[in-house]
Amino acid sequence: MTTTTGAFSAFALEPFPTITLGDDLAGAITDVLAAQDTKLQDGDVIVVASKVVSTAEGRFVDFADVSPSPAALDLSARTGKPAEIAELVLRESTAHFVAGENGPIIARHRLGYQLTSAGIDRAGTDGAWLLPKDPDSSARALRDAITAFSGATVAVVIADSDGRADRRGATVISIGAAGISPLRITEHAEPNGRTKVQEETLTDLVAAAAGLILGQRGRGAPVAVLRGLSYQASDEGVAAMLHRVP
Repeated sequence: MTTTTGAFSAFALEPFPTITLGDDLAGAITDVLAAQDTKLQDGDVIVVASKVVSTAEGRFVDFADVSPSPAALDLSARTGKPAEIAELVLRESTAHFVAGENGPIIARHRLGYQLTSAGIDRAGTDGAWLLPKDPDSSARALRDAITAFSGATVAVVIADSDGRADRRGATVISIGAAGISPLRITEHAEPNGRTKVQEETLTDLVAAAAGLILGQRGRGAPVAVLRGLSYQASDEGVAAMLHRVP
């Protein structure tokens, strides 16, 4: 059982360099830490936007290499999405539905996540970014590199913006994690003498908290540190709490 958190603090790592295809993301993070003389502490949780992970891992798809299928053309016509994006959604997902009259497209990603547009992030008119190939593995690699640099026992959560089928706007969820249990399990004694056990998606709560300062328009801060959280250390990853794992 994990105790709850009474208070925590959060701050962005900034200014953060622009990450381009193939860059060393862990190196960029540790460079900013060094430049700011920021000392990580045991228990800190580093939250990283999925887009910079995808960028560093070269997950870019050029629209010139995408030939939309008839199904993609139909989905494009229904939602107004570019046909190439619709085709990538179909390729990256095992099932989908259109939530509103014209969208959004809610898709079951091949990795098991249910995400708007299968987590695909449009990159201007030329292409799009796919999710990291294995977000939990990416989180572990970042955690190991940051721990080796700082000497502190830290956790990493990879966060992705996501819409909901029942409302407008976007929130932030976790798609990868290392060093932190994805679920928080609490117990509560009821008047009848029974104990109620509650599971909460802790890494989603962490991602949403970081989302208050991550990726706001014009900030250019894709990495944040949350300090003071109570959690159990684990390398299970986000995949461990999915209903459907490939």
